[in-house]
This record gives sequence, structure tokens and C-alpha cells, in this order.
Amino acid sequence: MDGSHHILSVLVENKFGVLSRIAGLFSRRGYNIYSLAVSPTEDPRYSRMTVVVDGDSAPIEQVTKQLNKLIPVIRISELTADQAVERELMLVTVKVDGSFRSQVTELASIFEAKILDVGYEAMTLMVAGAPEKLDAMTELLAPYEIVELQRTGRIALAKLSRESSKLKLVKNKGA
Repeated sequence: MDGSHHILSVLVENKFGVLSRIAGLFSRRGYNIYSLAVSPTEDPRYSRMTVVVDGDSAPIEQVTKQLNKLIPVIRISELTADQAVERELMLVTVKVDGSFRSQVTELASIFEAKILDVGYEAMTLMVAGAPEKLDAMTELLAPYEIVELQRTGRIALAKLSRESSKLKLVKNKGA
């Protein structure tokens, strides 16, 4: 992905039509979405949307302001790359005959990919990781002829604090 981008974690009510309303908002404003992933959370009343937005097309303050106007939005968090744990899943089918099968199997091992299906002329792999890892694997598989490829889009959560709550209390009392 080129240029600047913003990762928005949007907690919404798990109701019919919420996704289309939010996607419509981006569309009407002319904001480019690189990736959109939606799934239920630990609480079935809510879903989390991870939206990766083109930073050049969408001023982030404007995006969050517009999203907050939508009734079903509970909370919006912008996650910067250093504040987030990001992952993506990719399924890829690669054309391979017997002579190249071991090379693709070795690549799968290096990238910690799982071989899901093997046919006479192709293999389907699954790999999960940072988007850059999936980009690199795609580049290395390209010479073998990629038959089909699907990526989920990014999902992200905020990184956890490395400080215990007791330590924070001690620091705050000393300040």
C-alpha cells in the first residue's frame, strides 16, 4: 500500500444496514477505502469494523466527525502502526507441477503458511501475518503463476500496555 493511511477501529451496534450506512458515508465523501473488515465482537450486540483509509483522500478528523454522527457508532479509535497489532489472512492458489512443488512447499514453510489443498497442477496455501509479509509472499509466488488470490483485509487491535496497573498507581502518586 502506497502513501499514508489511517487505521480506524469502529465499534458499532450489530444491526442490519450499519455496514451499508458507513460504506455509503465514505463513498459520498469520496474517501478511498483500502481495506474493510467487519466481525462480531466478544459481545454479540456489537461488531468491530477495521477500516484502512487513504490518508491523502480522507482528512482523519473529518472522517471521525462524520462517523460519530451515525447513530449505531459506539466508539472510534485511530490506531497508528506503532500502537496496533495488525494482521491479515490470505488464501492463494499457485500453479505448480511436480518439479516445483517442493520449492513452493519450502516457501510455505518459511512464511509459516499452511498448505490447505493439493491438486495435480496447483496448491492452495493459507498465510496470516502483517500485510508486508503477505505482500512479500505474493511477490515470491508470482513466478509460479498465481491462479487465485484472496485477502481478508486488515484487522487490528490496540497494543496492550506493558505496565501493570499497580506500577501506574505508584508512578501517579509520586508525580
